[in-house]
Amino acid sequence: MNQIETSQMTSDAEKSRGIKILFISIVAVGMGQTLFSALLPPIARNLGLNEMEVGLMFTLSAICWTIFSPVWGRISDNVGRKPVIMIGMLAFAFSTGSFGYLLQYGIENAVPVALLYILLMLSRALYGVFGSGTPVAAQAYIADRTSRSERSKGVAAIGAAFGFGAILGPGFAAILAVYNLFLPFYLLAFLGFLGLMSTLIFLTERRSPEVFENIPEKRLKLNDKRIGGLMIIGAGTSFVQAILLQISAFFVLDVLHLNAQETTSLVGIGMMGMAIMTLFSQLVLIPRLDPSVRAMLISGAVLLVIPFCMFMLPMSQILLVACMVISGFGFGLIRTGTAAGASLVVRPEEQGAVAGLIGATAAIGIIFVPVTAMALYSYVAPIAPYILGLIVSALMLIMVCGRGFRHMNRVLSQDTRVL
Repeated sequence: MNQIETSQMTSDAEKSRGIKILFISIVAVGMGQTLFSALLPPIARNLGLNEMEVGLMFTLSAICWTIFSPVWGRISDNVGRKPVIMIGMLAFAFSTGSFGYLLQYGIENAVPVALLYILLMLSRALYGVFGSGTPVAAQAYIADRTSRSERSKGVAAIGAAFGFGAILGPGFAAILAVYNLFLPFYLLAFLGFLGLMSTLIFLTERRSPEVFENIPEKRLKLNDKRIGGLMIIGAGTSFVQAILLQISAFFVLDVLHLNAQETTSLVGIGMMGMAIMTLFSQLVLIPRLDPSVRAMLISGAVLLVIPFCMFMLPMSQILLVACMVISGFGFGLIRTGTAAGASLVVRPEEQGAVAGLIGATAAIGIIFVPVTAMALYSYVAPIAPYILGLIVSALMLIMVCGRGFRHMNRVLSQDTRVL
């Protein structure tokens, strides 16, 4: 390794500091996921919006996320990870703050619902287009600086940051909503701004675009045989998680007959439990056991089938929380397995591209929930979306147990040069 290459290496201290900075940024994004899911349904009902209209907000953001995640991955391969992370955090902060302001203005003033709805949709679209760059570039930043034997742990750390934020989100919303229902949006936007400034000032990245001169002209595609199966699993995982996140609050309102405040508290507890188990699997279980990619995928799929089966039982508040807690364990395993597996099977110069494609699967499932699960909820029965979730989870389990994933049984421990 020559002197120029050595000067571009990230020191251990800088790497550790970088991971901490990215942790802060991804925590804020994770908080936004559960905060929106817990607060929006009751507020939307007060504005006169129905389940389908709320679902379409998530869908538009998810469509933008799906389209632009691969784009930002390729951009980060050329211009570096840091600029893309910063753009995403700026979009997250602005979108979250503006969304809260629009909701507050709509509740407190006589605003045409149609106009307000369009502005809310635009706010979410902004986040989907630009905010999708942060997790993609963050994952690629970690992949650049870890060996193959460290990759699962590094990817799990990013997932754990999201999980930790998801834990804080419901409690953050419940505590602040006592004082002002819209305060959580404003403070979360401020946290996003802090993540942006921390990245600008403290995140180390010395690489120039010339370092990536070995990027293949042929782009990594959705149907690439190396990652095709993992893309399907990622999309299926996104879909069943979106069912739980988007429908559970309406389910509690209509089936358990709780009021808006009780619904926010119960769903918040369930989401917090889900996030705690996701965090446990990513921070404790995976680093300690060092499982193969296939072991994580199979275990995760099993732990998704179980809670959707439990939804077939007579529902209670305790059972609802238990279903969400168990599913959180499954999401932690299967998401880490998907991201780590994809990162391990591609070349170093493809890390940004594969992170973008896998990041896109996190939104693909959300796109279809309003036209499938939400429609089943509204026109068939409240339990129908959970039957659909059971079917999808079972199909994923069958798939990861099949021949196409057998090559992922071994732990890939051969080291590669890291930047």
